[in-house]
Amino acid sequence: MDRDIIHINVADFAVAVERCLDPCLADRPVIIAPEGAARATVYDMSEEAYRAGVRKGMPLRRALRLERGITVRPPKPARYAQAMTDLLRQALPYSPLIEPGDRDGHLFVDVTGTSRLFGPAVDVAWRMRRQARRMLGLDPIWSLAANKRVAKVASRLVKPQGEYIVAPGDEAALLAPLPLWLIPGIEADDLQRLHPLNLHRVQQVTALNPAHLQVVLGHRTDTVLEALRGEDRSPVLPVGQAPPKVVLDHTFATDTHAPSDLYAALRPLVEAAGRQLRHQGRVARRLLIVAEYSDGRSWARQLRVAPPSANDLALWPLARRALALATARRMRVRHIRLICDRLAYPPAQLPLFAAERRTALHRERLVDALDHIRERFGPQAVGFAMGLPAVDPLQMRNAD
Repeated sequence: MDRDIIHINVADFAVAVERCLDPCLADRPVIIAPEGAARATVYDMSEEAYRAGVRKGMPLRRALRLERGITVRPPKPARYAQAMTDLLRQALPYSPLIEPGDRDGHLFVDVTGTSRLFGPAVDVAWRMRRQARRMLGLDPIWSLAANKRVAKVASRLVKPQGEYIVAPGDEAALLAPLPLWLIPGIEADDLQRLHPLNLHRVQQVTALNPAHLQVVLGHRTDTVLEALRGEDRSPVLPVGQAPPKVVLDHTFATDTHAPSDLYAALRPLVEAAGRQLRHQGRVARRLLIVAEYSDGRSWARQLRVAPPSANDLALWPLARRALALATARRMRVRHIRLICDRLAYPPAQLPLFAAERRTALHRERLVDALDHIRERFGPQAVGFAMGLPAVDPLQMRNAD
């Protein structure tokens, strides 16, 4: 059955919220960043600042040199969370299936089968936008499509203002002329592999034989083609349902605080988390380690994954650092838990420098090879030495 998925997107959400509170910021270049921090980076920026070259994550000092007269405001996460709650409350009367983003102004609403109550889905989208403008002072973009992936692409095409309706069956025609990096689900490593073949547009890739693409993309072939065809079977989650995440645990047979034991237990968890993320076609934006001590107390530490990743080699240094922070007490550890959450589509943005691109490509090829071996011979067929249990050299010599 064809679905009706509305994607509500308030462009430059943090700036839009600040402009609601201070109309003097309208039509001016605005940056949201912690101005007093020594290494402050851009949290969000207005369309005017974006056209001047400012990007999210850019050092604030560099951003201020790009455009004179930029207004800098400190980020207020609690204020943005409240605005997201208000936006969600406006959509609740129309459907129980509403999936909000993480304080980013994005909202998926599944209005399939509600036409008898509220009229056509297009009318519902228009009504939601009018209510947001009148009651919240926000002017969202909206798009309507048969799935979340195509709806998100459509809203990207009309940013910063507008609306887009994609009729069922028109997904391929919409995506065909678009650049690959614009499609959710296409990773930077995919772009890096296709670039030497001069493949930059969706229609260039979909016109090729899947067997030929298999040589270039390996196990990613089916996932990439599914994304480029505009296919997406993922449902819109009900309101209040916890967002998806990957959770893995390890309980020690004997409580320990030895770093070798902790890291040996953590490594298989990271590898399993990476496999699950890649199987889901998602990347993690945050990594958490929870350590439970012998006295029953628990410590949790979290780190941001930037750029978001599902690669074991990228997640491992963060997991190791978070584990070191979570096990700082002078007490034995009984149990550790690894959590990868704030899942998203992989970012399709190539590293800036050639050395970084080569490193990323090598990491991706290594993980592809490991996945291929595990699919054929089982998940325990190959792994990193760090994930093996410690062996006493004396026992090895006696065994010989």
